Amino acid sequence: MGPVALRSSSEIRVGNQARLGWWLVVDDGQGRDRLVDGPFPDRSEAAWAAVVHAEEVRPVYGVRRPDGGLHRRPSPQELAWLGHLGDQLDRLPADWDARLTEDDPLATLVVEVTAALTEAGLPLWDAAGEGAALGGACVTAEPGLDGVVVGWRQHDRMSVEQVHGLVADISVQAVMNRALADVLWLRGLDVTPLGEEAGGHVVRYAEKDSAE
Repeated sequence: MGPVALRSSSEIRVGNQARLGWWLVVDDGQGRDRLVDGPFPDRSEAAWAAVVHAEEVRPVYGVRRPDGGLHRRPSPQELAWLGHLGDQLDRLPADWDARLTEDDPLATLVVEVTAALTEAGLPLWDAAGEGAALGGACVTAEPGLDGVVVGWRQHDRMSVEQVHGLVADISVQAVMNRALADVLWLRGLDVTPLGEEAGGHVVRYAEKDSAE
């Protein structure tokens, strides 16, 4: 492999030591990353640089090893995302997994559903927190249904005080529940209506095609 030039950025280089940064890599066919360019100080710059490469490259965060390979590290963006996701999961009731076994796939599904909604910019309802009146997505593992029930909880102005009336409350509730269902369906999950249109949905892992 030819040498990969380090970029002269103070954000990713101190003296002769390369700091962590974003690299463009390709799979060498043996499960290893081959570096073709970098490092870049942020993912967006790496993504722009990837456009001009003839090879199909992808940005990966890490530091170049002495042998020319890449030692992967969690990026600052990934660490920030995991912290934010953890904050959302903390909004679940303290005993949300009390009825689940340690290796129950429903626990994993709750995390995946929460992640998908959070990535879409839809927060979980912090029922026991200071923001309880603000509303958000309600995510509940239901072993009896073999799935996760997902529904929307509106702001107290709509759901409790009904400042815009019952019809507006029901209509908006139905719209938001459909929005949650569409997001999760687009993420490859199986979504089934639960009762009336305003009553939420049951989310399960999609069954794989038997022909696969």
